[in-house]
Amino acid sequence: MIDRATSLAHLSSALIERSAAANSAVAALRLSETRHITATLWQPDVIITSEQSLPERNEFELMASGSTVKAKTAGRDPGTNIAVLKLERQLAAGNLASADGQVGAFAIAFGADTGGHATVRLGVVNSIGPEWYSSHGGRIERKVVLDIDIARSEEGGPVFEAAGSFLGMSTFGPRRQVLVIPAVTLERVVPILLKNGRVSRGWLGVALRPVAVPETLGKAAGQSSALMVMSLTEGGPAHDAGIVAGDIILSVDSASTRRMRNITARLGADSIGRKVDLKFIRAGAITSRQVTITERPNP
Repeated sequence: MIDRATSLAHLSSALIERSAAANSAVAALRLSETRHITATLWQPDVIITSEQSLPERNEFELMASGSTVKAKTAGRDPGTNIAVLKLERQLAAGNLASADGQVGAFAIAFGADTGGHATVRLGVVNSIGPEWYSSHGGRIERKVVLDIDIARSEEGGPVFEAAGSFLGMSTFGPRRQVLVIPAVTLERVVPILLKNGRVSRGWLGVALRPVAVPETLGKAAGQSSALMVMSLTEGGPAHDAGIVAGDIILSVDSASTRRMRNITARLGADSIGRKVDLKFIRAGAITSRQVTITERPNP
């Protein structure tokens, strides 16, 4: 009969073996002499990392498998929190065989500390949810939540199941919740960023904030909260359609504005050029107007 100590030793050996096998996928981007962030080697000459962690500059140095190589930013997408960089030469890259993951499975998150040294974190897949949209409007195919803690410098590293399947890239969600940008999202977005440098999305050209719907209109509106237009971009879709600051938007294409993500979900690349109905409150009355969605301009 195998005792607990032997079982733990076997588990430890298996994790060490798995760490060694996954080590070729982990890299450290040097931001300064004393600060590094984690990156994942996606292809021999391409790395990916957390967009929200990457400074706004074009050239970096990468440390991977004992080598130093220059890297240039090729594309960024705040919507899915993915940044892509091209390397000046190829590195040895393993095969990132992806999997959907299972709740309760061991998850191993690889990264680098601020000094650029390799780190490993062990936890479990806490939950797996359906497709969701970030606050920046990015579509992410699955919401994978880890029961694990990582440091800021470790965000952007590869996450594997203990069996060796690649789950995706680690990232921080709200309240420092550790999420995984799943492999299927990376496989969709990375080629777009390599080709275009950005992901095209629709745009209304308005700044909004949540407000309560006036009690006198609550029943007619069918909701108790909505989004007020605080400002508009001149020449933007909403401005050109006659929307003004102070209008309270109730719905976009019949999708209630009680949740901002209901709106961002309708502003993907396929929305560009499409007409949508905006239902809103102005001067104590509910009205509607058509708006033609255009492509969000470069920041």
